[in-house]
Amino acid sequence: MKRMHVHIAVDDLDKSIGFYSTLFGSEPSVVKPDYAKWMLEDPRVNLAISQRGGRNGGVDHLGVQVDTDGELRELAARLKAAGESTRDQEATTCCYARSNKSWVNDPSGIRWETFFTFGEATSYGEDEPASEEPYFKSGCGVAKGCC
Repeated sequence: MKRMHVHIAVDDLDKSIGFYSTLFGSEPSVVKPDYAKWMLEDPRVNLAISQRGGRNGGVDHLGVQVDTDGELRELAARLKAAGESTRDQEATTCCYARSNKSWVNDPSGIRWETFFTFGEATSYGEDEPASEEPYFKSGCGVAKGCC
């Protein structure tokens, strides 16, 4: 089953944790010094917030979280078939998790992340850079710097 993902850059992590905890009637499932995440069932969403230098407040990116690597590959294939340039990442560390990912910008430039998480990490790791340039060419299938 798929889960909608929304990542929001915030100015004040503590105030934002309070706001979203009240809004959803639930405390975050993960809290770090610069990050918090809710894995909600109603609505079925993975909501993440982070306070990191150099990021403007607001929606950082949207995404779809899947339950298996096979679902990720199917969804990434759909993105490639739609003619969009994707960027695939294998066994990457981001948002205190280990994941396989495929990134794409929609026709309006909105960043979308599709991902399968298979473990936790002790550091935030590398987030996808906010860029106006297209990501890797379709079919690259390798992490940073391959094309």
